[in-house]
Amino acid sequence: MLDREGFRPNVGIVLLNQRNQVFWGKRIRTHSWQFPQGGIKHGETPEQAMFRELHEEVGLHPEHVRIIARTRDWLRYEVPDHYIRREARGHYRGQKQIWFLLQLMGRDCDMNLRASDHPEFDAWRWNEYWVPLEFVIEFKRDVYQMALTELARFLPRASHHNRYLRAGMRSHRRDDEAPDAGPLDGPTEPNPLP
Repeated sequence: MLDREGFRPNVGIVLLNQRNQVFWGKRIRTHSWQFPQGGIKHGETPEQAMFRELHEEVGLHPEHVRIIARTRDWLRYEVPDHYIRREARGHYRGQKQIWFLLQLMGRDCDMNLRASDHPEFDAWRWNEYWVPLEFVIEFKRDVYQMALTELARFLPRASHHNRYLRAGMRSHRRDDEAPDAGPLDGPTEPNPLP
C-alpha cells in the first residue's frame, strides 16, 4: 500500500527500559541493527500496526508496554534504488512513519524474537538513547534523528535505585545552598551493609 508519492505507511518503535535505554534489534542474518518497525496494513490505525509489529518482531503484548508518546506527523525517508526490488523501482520511493515511544512495563524475559514465523531480529540489546544514530544505516539516519529528537522531551525520569539510600536518588546541593525546609525522609549517610 503506497501513497500517491510512493511512500509506504509504516510505524517505528522506540522501546525504553526503566533506565531509558532503547531496544536495538539485529536484523536476521545481517550485521545491521535498527529499531522495530513495520508496515501499516489496510484498515489498521498506526497504533494497531504498532502493537502488531511489537508482537511480531519483539514478542511483546500490549500489557507489556505503556505508550508514552508518538510523533505528530509522518516522518519520511527515501530508500536508495539499489535497495529497491527491480519491479518496484519507479513507483516505490521509501517509507513514511509514525514513531511511538513505549515504556517496557514487563521484563526482558518477556521478549521473544521468535514470536512469529518470519522473525525480523536474531539478537537484541539495550543502548543509550542517542547511540542508534551512530550505527543505523545511513539512509535512515535523518528520520531516526527527527524521531528521537521529537520524542526526547517525553522521556520519563529514569529510575536509578541506590541501595544505600532508602528513598533512592537524592538531589545534590552545593555547600553554599540552604537545606530544604521540612523533615528529612531518610538517612543522609549511607547505611553500611550487614
